Amino acid sequence: MAPYESDDMTTAGEVDEPRSRRRRAARYVVPVTVMGVAAATIGLVPAIADSGDPDLPEITAAQLIEKIAQSDVEQLSGTVKITTDLGLPDLGGLESSLASGATERGTGEGGSSADPSAKLTELASGTHTLRVATDGPDRQKLSLLENAAEYSLIHNGKDVWGYDSASNAVYHGTVDESAEDRERQPPATPKDFAEEALKAVDDTTSVTVDGTAQVAGRDAYKLVVKPKQSGSTVGAISIAVDHRTGMPLKFTLTPASGGAAVVDVGFTKVSFDRPAASTFEFTPPKGAEVTEDGELDHGREHSGKPESAPKSEEDLAKGLDGLKMLGEGWNSIATFDTGGEGNLPTGEAGGDLGGFLGSLGDQVKGEFGTGTVFSTRLVNALITEDGKVYVGAVTKDALVKAADAGK
Repeated sequence: MAPYESDDMTTAGEVDEPRSRRRRAARYVVPVTVMGVAAATIGLVPAIADSGDPDLPEITAAQLIEKIAQSDVEQLSGTVKITTDLGLPDLGGLESSLASGATERGTGEGGSSADPSAKLTELASGTHTLRVATDGPDRQKLSLLENAAEYSLIHNGKDVWGYDSASNAVYHGTVDESAEDRERQPPATPKDFAEEALKAVDDTTSVTVDGTAQVAGRDAYKLVVKPKQSGSTVGAISIAVDHRTGMPLKFTLTPASGGAAVVDVGFTKVSFDRPAASTFEFTPPKGAEVTEDGELDHGREHSGKPESAPKSEEDLAKGLDGLKMLGEGWNSIATFDTGGEGNLPTGEAGGDLGGFLGSLGDQVKGEFGTGTVFSTRLVNALITEDGKVYVGAVTKDALVKAADAGK
């Protein structure tokens, strides 16, 4: 059986009072398939045994998309493996220092190592194993398994708990379960994730059914989504869809440049039986330090950060307010103006910092002038010397053409 791919992303929950706090905690409610049907972007290398292509009834791409849309799975438990390989530049250990610094800030005054906003960023790179469980929209659990510890994020009714066994630290927030707040929550079911992923399907997209496969012991169809346009860094997105439930079981995004998947997310084990109610129960262990979400907000407000942001940050925020989208479909490019020259040093004028940043990118020239392209295996960004930024899942040449057209 030929190897296949699949893709998608992830997200989370909501908090109680005040309203801004409700929205913040809402980001952490564990999605039904969590990363198993990721909507924010993460990958995984599943340990799946190939036992030959399952013999399933023929189905068209339109019928398979409809099958995903009609999936109504609300109970499941299983194990998910996630691997992300964006191909970020080697910073000679600097990235580890930055990550360490971010963690220290999260655990400093008013912080907590159990805070989901810091902990779940670990899923943005490398390979991780998760245990996931869900019982409807009000009960989900995600456990990130580490070498000698475990981090769990639990949503049970109005409560959201985060627990870091390594530090015996607990985070607690609440979510407003009103219909109004539910509508603001990110996708939280396999159906939600599939609908979000397939919103990219338009006239610029090729969608086909590429046979069948077995994922986590279940027979599945393979739906393949590809850009029709040239210039995109996306090669293909493959979604393995459970033939009985219509639920996506595995997602892989491969780059146009070839090689390993950029994002690969999938179940290695899955059950659609209702998890035991005790799965979602949580009581802070003896001696654990419990931090309420409101305390985290208070700690951030009194962390010593200047009341007014530096000019460059203000200019950047102003530029983001003027964000524009260029192009269509897979070749869409986001562009904004940071506010003027010199805000983002990329050349000799930037001194040592500018030289360092420049060494991480490729210098380019065009009708727009000069600039630097910073690249990953999926997303590229062009920063021009006059402070304009162009970002998209497109090639370097496509960014330069967009900058020339905008001159």
